[in-house]
Amino acid sequence: MNQFDFVSAFIVGLAGGVHCVGMCGGIVGALSYATPKNASPFPYTIMYNLGRILSYSLAGGLSGYLGVVFANQVTQGLVVLQFISAVFLMLLAAYISGVWAALTKVETLGRHIWAYLQPISRRFIPFTSPLSALPYGMIWGWLPCGLVYSVLTWSLASGSFTNGALLMIGFGMGTLPIMILMSLGFTSIQQTIQQPIVRHLMGITLFLFACTQLWAVVQNAVKT
Repeated sequence: MNQFDFVSAFIVGLAGGVHCVGMCGGIVGALSYATPKNASPFPYTIMYNLGRILSYSLAGGLSGYLGVVFANQVTQGLVVLQFISAVFLMLLAAYISGVWAALTKVETLGRHIWAYLQPISRRFIPFTSPLSALPYGMIWGWLPCGLVYSVLTWSLASGSFTNGALLMIGFGMGTLPIMILMSLGFTSIQQTIQQPIVRHLMGITLFLFACTQLWAVVQNAVKT
């Protein structure tokens, strides 16, 4: 995987912060409730998000591996996966901008697994130390999320377990700033980032990026 792909995944995560605000606001509240009183929330926030990103990287690695298996079994399999990835990024752009919310239906795919994992997360709260927030974050990293699923389709076309994991790490790091700011009590950013103009700008950014991905698919298809 080249540096451009990692940076691109980071930018997608940063732009997807609009979705994180709406999706994870309740999680941030629960995180604050689980933190010991009079303790600084910062180390707990860092460990929680580290756990979340670790789960993203594992999911990305598995997706990358499955993508390799598929590409080796199907004619032009990699091109097919790249096309699916571009389509999902377009759906994500439409969802974030408020144009079309079809992506929410994809989130139902992971609800059965989440119904099993969520009760397990309660065993780690309230936190006894920042380290106890790590497994809590790892479990919440599997929360059904259209934003995460969209980037996972990109990992499918990454070409290897390592590339898929690195893509999701880049994406997770992109979501980190907004999650940390929300956890530290910067509630005004939530109101700002949910403004329609901000959502539209983020949606347009993701759509343009999806178009570049789609163009790359066309070029790869022509070459093969």
